[in-house]
Formats: sequence, structure tokens, C-alpha cells
Amino acid sequence: VGYPIVSLQNRKDLHAYLRDLEAVVIQTLAHCGLQSARREGKTGIWLDSRKICAIGVAVRSWITYHGFALNIAPNLNHFNGIVPCGITDGTVTSMEAELGHPIDADTVKSRLAVEFQNIFGKTLPNHGPS
Repeated sequence: VGYPIVSLQNRKDLHAYLRDLEAVVIQTLAHCGLQSARREGKTGIWLDSRKICAIGVAVRSWITYHGFALNIAPNLNHFNGIVPCGITDGTVTSMEAELGHPIDADTVKSRLAVEFQNIFGKTLPNHGPS
């Protein structure tokens, strides 16, 4: 889960922030060998009809809150009894399921931090707890 808290005072455009946050995840996944994309009319990041990352953002006084949940290696069976994010025409997936091997969460977090810096021009103070 990424929960960036960013001031948008100098760029009051929530949609642009959302697109940039999506780009952070898309670039991270590409670095790991997964070609993902936005999906017209849907939120989050997708591999065809499989959602790999949920995103929800909001602002108060032009400070962001909420963020994203990138599925690195969850137990996908936990999604069987619910309709996650209202998805009725697709499913949920994970990096581990798509790549077919275990994924190190710390490596993914480090890459997310690199991509965040590349796109937003800001260095994250820490990557949070493991």
C-alpha cells in the first residue's frame, strides 16, 4: 500500500496527480517485466481485464490523502467471496501470479520510490514499514 501525502498547492489538478500516480505504478510494473495500463472508464492499473492495483485519491486543502494498493503477492482466493472494486467484467491479479515466481516486496517498494522520484521530482523520506 502506498499512501503518498503530497501538496498540490503549486499544481491544483487532482486528475494530473492521479495520472502521475498511475504512471508510478505502471513504470514500476514495467521495470519488473509486466506491461500494464490504465483502462478506459475504470480506476486502477490493469493487465488486460485483470486488475493489479487499486487507486483512490482525495485532497483536503490541496494536500493528498489515500493512495494505491498494488497486489504484490496476496492470497487471491480471498477475493473469491467479494466483488472487489465493483469489478464485474474482470478479475484481480498479482505480480506473483502474473510472473509465476515469488516477488520481494522490499524490492518493489524501492522501485516504487525510484519511480515516484522520477515522476514527481520528490524523494521519499522512507519507504515505511515492511
